[in-house]
Amino acid sequence: MKKIIVFGATGSIGQQVVKQALEAGHQITAFTRNKAKVSMEHAHLRIVEGDVLDAHSVEKAIEGHQVVICALGAGRKGTVRSLGTKHIIQGMQKHGIDRLICQTTLGAGDSEPTLNFFWRHIMFGWFLKKAYLDHQEQETEIRNSHTAWTIVRPAAFTDGPLTKTYQHGFSAYDSDLRLKISRSDVAHFMLQQLDNKAYLRKSPGLSY
Repeated sequence: MKKIIVFGATGSIGQQVVKQALEAGHQITAFTRNKAKVSMEHAHLRIVEGDVLDAHSVEKAIEGHQVVICALGAGRKGTVRSLGTKHIIQGMQKHGIDRLICQTTLGAGDSEPTLNFFWRHIMFGWFLKKAYLDHQEQETEIRNSHTAWTIVRPAAFTDGPLTKTYQHGFSAYDSDLRLKISRSDVAHFMLQQLDNKAYLRKSPGLSY
């Protein structure tokens, strides 16, 4: 059992992380801007209301945990992911917390060649450009930190079931990818990294 704080706990990935982590017996703190959005109740679930853009509230919430899981979302706009992650890292360093597992996106950093024309030029090149750039800056913040990080880069999310069967850690030039992954499987893979050192300070892609 580990004491884990989840940032982005009410987002589509964060909800799955919280649910599966509780089922696995971990003690979870869900950090959220609005407590009312957390519908789950569990003896091992604590809810902390705060704003990830407020460094003090982030720092205070992080104290006493062993692992930080970051699944921040901000839709198509803003710098919530990058600035929020910067505050998370600062809080971790102040309280001596080392392990960070963060969800970004397939196509960020050196995984860009994985993307097909649609995702490279239409989605990330135009429609989701601000979100994509925010993920890029988020990854830079993580890589420049002294944390024991793992960056998880999932393909496009689906509402499909938990299969526990997916591809990960593939080459950016792998053409045998569907470029889709269920939110449940993203959460499953992220939680697998709690005890897996294979992807320590690495950025595995995740897709069917």
